[in-house]
Amino acid sequence: MRQPSARRGGTEKEPEPADLGWDDSLYDERGGMDTVPLARASTEGRAARRSGTSGTSGSSGGGHGRSAPPRRGGGRRVLRWSAVTLSLLILGTAGAGYLYYEHLNGNLEKDELNLGDKRLDKTAPNADGNTPLNILLLGSDSRNSEENVRLGGARGDVGRKPLADVQMLLHVSADRSNMSVISVPRDTRVTVPKCTDPEDGTVYQETSATINSSLQHGGPGCTVATWEELTGVPVDHFMMIDFAGVVDMADAVGGVPVCVNANIKDPKSGLRLEKGETVIKGEQALQWLRTRHGFENGSDIGRAKAQHLYMNSMVRQLKAGTKLTNPNKLRKLAEAATKALTVDQGLGSVGKLYDLGSDLQRVPTERITMATMPWVEDPQNPLAHLVPKPGDADRLFSLVRNDVALDGKDKKKATEKSPEPSDPAAPKAEIPVIVQNGTGTAAQAPVQGRAAGIAGVLAREGYARAVADATPKSQADTTVSYPSKDLRGDAELVAKSLGLPAGAVRIAQDVEQITVVVGADWRTAGAYPEPSKNPADDKAPESADALNGNDKSCMDVNPRYSF
Repeated sequence: MRQPSARRGGTEKEPEPADLGWDDSLYDERGGMDTVPLARASTEGRAARRSGTSGTSGSSGGGHGRSAPPRRGGGRRVLRWSAVTLSLLILGTAGAGYLYYEHLNGNLEKDELNLGDKRLDKTAPNADGNTPLNILLLGSDSRNSEENVRLGGARGDVGRKPLADVQMLLHVSADRSNMSVISVPRDTRVTVPKCTDPEDGTVYQETSATINSSLQHGGPGCTVATWEELTGVPVDHFMMIDFAGVVDMADAVGGVPVCVNANIKDPKSGLRLEKGETVIKGEQALQWLRTRHGFENGSDIGRAKAQHLYMNSMVRQLKAGTKLTNPNKLRKLAEAATKALTVDQGLGSVGKLYDLGSDLQRVPTERITMATMPWVEDPQNPLAHLVPKPGDADRLFSLVRNDVALDGKDKKKATEKSPEPSDPAAPKAEIPVIVQNGTGTAAQAPVQGRAAGIAGVLAREGYARAVADATPKSQADTTVSYPSKDLRGDAELVAKSLGLPAGAVRIAQDVEQITVVVGADWRTAGAYPEPSKNPADDKAPESADALNGNDKSCMDVNPRYSF
């Protein structure tokens, strides 16, 4: 498990921004930003280095006590921040020199994306060649810096492995027309898969535990693996932030308007607001995001809703034209933002983060939907833990897997039909097929006999070498996988024989022959289910407590914490 790096906790003096190419003259006299593209700044820097005028290399310099990954604290949480915010910061620093750009890159902490053994294939492109984007946003309770200890309290937790107490999956549709955000309460009991810490080789065996503890099993890559196991959604990237980073981000946008329906005073988080709307920033924003007891019934569910309202409001602020105009403040915020973040290797530069932010900004606010995973009390420990709600949780995750907007406003997609095989297939009797039962999910037990049942269907269709395999699986959607391109025709023929859509066929490195996994979408005998024609099935279920990006409602205050 990672600990604070020397880079973040070092004592050597940081280089002056001017030494790294920052130039205040790039800003007009009113403080407006000269939005020179990042690519230009980088190109000019490379040219200078080739000509021998670049000076020193892009060292990251010493840290300012900012810690490695974030952590948990005494029943309080943090919100991860929006990549849109960093995009704004990076846009402002785009006119800086190449060395300063590289310096910001050096500030970013990077970690492995997925530490599990069973990694999902990336989502296949749609008919237009576009793919959706899935980003796991994490907030933790790290106490590995004095600033985080000051903000989070609980000095006794210093040095403890962090807990990912806020987790949100951000899904951007393939056509970038909509965005869905799903929160999972921190005390949800899930299967945390086997994970291996890439830093010291420690192997953490599969276990049943609360989802926030997954971060302790080798780092954020194990939380990613846990989400893939829970939802069946392949995760493309993760971003993780700490207490101090949340404070800096709230200041970055000049404060965020929030509303409460009564006076609130929560001594556990420190939040104190009067009834109505207040623009919160700095530590007050952190208090809002960590407050649990003061909202609704005092549970994590109320806190998740408060975080959704905050995030919606922040996005509206950015889209309304909020911009940073003070170059000194902008520079400090860019430093703080990059030092606060831990990201996967695929997002390991400010340029990539900027591109991501630009992508997110394309989504209209009214097409953003925030939701919470439907849940029920854990039968094993109803007072402390939750579990996914059977039916509703699977339905919510299925919408994301199939790139269907949670707001129900998607145009009806044409049903994909299985095409004729794209290359010649072998005779059915000569195609070996393994069938596995993947009908068990985080919310539902497996249906016994499904692998044998489908193997029997294939045998009747002429596949003499189709056999059932008893290896336990858990998969949301039924798939036909094949190991190499020369077997695609065989796989497509198998899919057609079972009445599966073309999207069910995929190449996979973890199979040795044609493999059918009967997913949770095909739990009963008979033909593969037709897509639902019920309009209610094309949006988030009521139990997901969905909020639209334009929602400006007030949080309900727990009467016990009002004044």
